[in-house]
Amino acid sequence: MTQHPGFESSDRSLGCKLNRAIYGLKQAPRAWFERLKTTLLQFGFTDSKCDPSLFIYKTSSTITYILVYVDDIIITGNSPSLVHKLIQQLNASFSLKQLGSLDYFWGIEVHSLSSGALLMTQSKYIRDLLQRTNMLEAEPIYSPMTSSCKLSKHGSDLLQDPSFYRSVVGALQYLTITRPELSFAVNKVCQFMTSTLESHWTAVKRILRYLKGALYSGLILYPASPHQHLSIRGFWASDWASDPDDRRSTSSAAVYVGLNLVSWWSRKRSPSPVQKLNIGV
Repeated sequence: MTQHPGFESSDRSLGCKLNRAIYGLKQAPRAWFERLKTTLLQFGFTDSKCDPSLFIYKTSSTITYILVYVDDIIITGNSPSLVHKLIQQLNASFSLKQLGSLDYFWGIEVHSLSSGALLMTQSKYIRDLLQRTNMLEAEPIYSPMTSSCKLSKHGSDLLQDPSFYRSVVGALQYLTITRPELSFAVNKVCQFMTSTLESHWTAVKRILRYLKGALYSGLILYPASPHQHLSIRGFWASDWASDPDDRRSTSSAAVYVGLNLVSWWSRKRSPSPVQKLNIGV
């Protein structure tokens, strides 16, 4: 840090010692998170082993969750009085601004339905993406990819602006948070970040046209019934050597807890190791 005006010293070996993190510095978010984490651990919370930004407070009858993203915080639990007390404790240590019930977080819109379920959408994010790609007036289509689509990295129709392709595909990856049906199609177009052809961009535009026709679709989370046991169900599917370049398969999976889809993915499978067999005669 340079010396403050009016406090210059002719000794160039002197430096400034930073006692507090300044907003805007690279280390400021880390310093803020460490302070918040220390405070929550003092309150009796434990940090999740699966997600370092998730903190859990659990007793025999109550449970409270805190999810942190930089300086945005979500607090929920089964005891409103405990949640209110926690907010007061945090407000005594930090400067908080309460925004009420959750309706928007990290680009995700949360809608409370009359049935008690939550609908998570990214309609604003999709509109901004369509605006950026000049696809806002495109004709909608009702499937993100055709079953006969076979994309290859070999071809002569090179895309003029591959950096824009990578930017749009990266934005589509974030959409799979609330749109599981995009996982397979987005996984396919993600495989051509380095060797991008016009045919790959055509596939991306089809995904964008699909989003234009399904702007307000999203992921629904249903409340669990206290009278029924939660069941865990998994579904898995794989094609067989569908990639025309390396003959590798693509597998997809979905995991449900009760009626709620909680985990899903689609990825190209790694090549199986070749096993050598010694056969004696």
